Amino acid sequence: MKIREQFFFLFILFVSSSLFSCERDSDTEEETEDTEETSEEVSSEASDNSDDYTWESSEEIAVSLSDSSIECDSTGVSISGSTLTITAAGTYLLSGSLSDGQIIVDSEDEDLVRIILNGVDISCSYNSAIYVRNADRTMIVLQDDTENYLSDGSSYTYAESDDDSNACIYSKDDLTIYGDGYLNVSGNYNDGITSKDGLIINCDLIEVDAVDDGIRGKDYFYITDADLVIYSGGDGLKSDNDEDPSVGYITIETGNFDITASGDAIAAETDLTITYAEMNLISGGGSNGSSSSSTKGLKAGSSITITNGTFDINSADDAIHSNGSISISEGSFEIASGDDAIHADSDLDVNGGYFNITESYEGLESAEGDINIYDGEIYIVSSDDGINISAGNTSSGNVGTRSTSSYTLTIEGGTIFVNASGDGLDSNDDITMSGGTVIVSGSTSSSNSALDYDGSFLISGGLLVASGTTQMAEAPGTSSSQYSVMISFSSTQKADQMVHIESADGDDIVTIEPQKAFQSLVVSSPDFEKGSTYNIYLGGSYSGTEDNGFYTDGTYSGGTKYSSFSISSTVSYVN
Repeated sequence: MKIREQFFFLFILFVSSSLFSCERDSDTEEETEDTEETSEEVSSEASDNSDDYTWESSEEIAVSLSDSSIECDSTGVSISGSTLTITAAGTYLLSGSLSDGQIIVDSEDEDLVRIILNGVDISCSYNSAIYVRNADRTMIVLQDDTENYLSDGSSYTYAESDDDSNACIYSKDDLTIYGDGYLNVSGNYNDGITSKDGLIINCDLIEVDAVDDGIRGKDYFYITDADLVIYSGGDGLKSDNDEDPSVGYITIETGNFDITASGDAIAAETDLTITYAEMNLISGGGSNGSSSSSTKGLKAGSSITITNGTFDINSADDAIHSNGSISISEGSFEIASGDDAIHADSDLDVNGGYFNITESYEGLESAEGDINIYDGEIYIVSSDDGINISAGNTSSGNVGTRSTSSYTLTIEGGTIFVNASGDGLDSNDDITMSGGTVIVSGSTSSSNSALDYDGSFLISGGLLVASGTTQMAEAPGTSSSQYSVMISFSSTQKADQMVHIESADGDDIVTIEPQKAFQSLVVSSPDFEKGSTYNIYLGGSYSGTEDNGFYTDGTYSGGTKYSSFSISSTVSYVN
């Protein structure tokens, strides 16, 4: 008996309980011990039965492929030249090669059709190499320690009523690909792998090179413990059912992904959920690329939820984009984007993680929603705003239909470094800060400022340091509970000019070297006390730790005293 690892049984149970239940299954009813779907759009839970992963070797039906001929002693198949048609449920063990042939599944049975690829090489010049025309459940198994190669033609010839196949592996019904073997797919006509219903992938390594989309599961696309390498002229991975809001989603439990796509690297019509993944994504030729089509790294129509993982994203368009919300709990993100690094049309939540955004138009943006940063280490380089709530304004700065709702940039923790050529922190509504460390090196242009808000800015905790020009400089609001100072220097200070502020007793408040030329410096610190006096020094040196011009845990010496100030009100001004 071929017993697979117990993990896969748990995986199947998870699929049964999560993919086809709760919110996604409002139209289902429990008719038997295993719930049966009544929605035509969502496939039966039986397609993900744990029994699918267990079979007796004695049940295997041998199929021998030999160039242009096929041999199989079973009543469950029909053979016509180099075309094998599987007409009955069962386990079929395919070995050998077809130089120009096709495997078709056309079964009326309600049980599983299991196709084991045992070191096959199948080319079809006129259609899909594997075509699932009709089956209740189909599983393609990659036999352990085997290499398997599939390719289709650059043009298709269709039989009557079979005019919709467009991928090297094409299924009209639910499809599962599983196993510890290797699969190489050449999609020379259009897509590499397509399921018009649901698609589950749990396998060792699949490499796809496709003219258009790499791998597509129309209703849903579920991936766990898979290694995928994709080169695509369209999107890399996608689920694109736009007719039913309960489907069109992608769920990634675990996996390694190396995707180079001319379109989007990964695109879900509704939700994209990633529990853990290691991803290297290039879309649209990277941050210096250009395209008239969508060329995002991760894209979803409703929501993106990332729990953890490592992500290296180089995209011509937004690196991470949702038409709805984005929630990121943990993970490591290296991002270079020709547009926004992380863009949500509604709420954007960052609960932790490491973000190194080396190129972006805007670093973090919400079009009409809140941005909430609770924790994390965030480095942003942007050609426009670093963190932006546009509240009705497009990312290119054109004013759209403005919402009457109020949105807030909320910072409760973490460490944030912003190097922006536009505004550093920009909210067309409000900003609140209660913790964390925020270091902003704003624009040298007089039309931008390090801090820009149209509503209120209330700060009650954390350290804020923002450098920029004096023309549009703003400090936190006077209704704040934490004290701030705005320093306007008599002349523009060069980039990397050290500024040190300490108490009259010599206690450090902040030591900073802004990364660009500046004339205004805003500092808000929990160490500021009303009635106390503080000294400002320029130049000198600091013996401690440096991070993007911000110094900590050391000793300052050698500077020249510039000015002194006393805290007498919520915001003090030094001119």
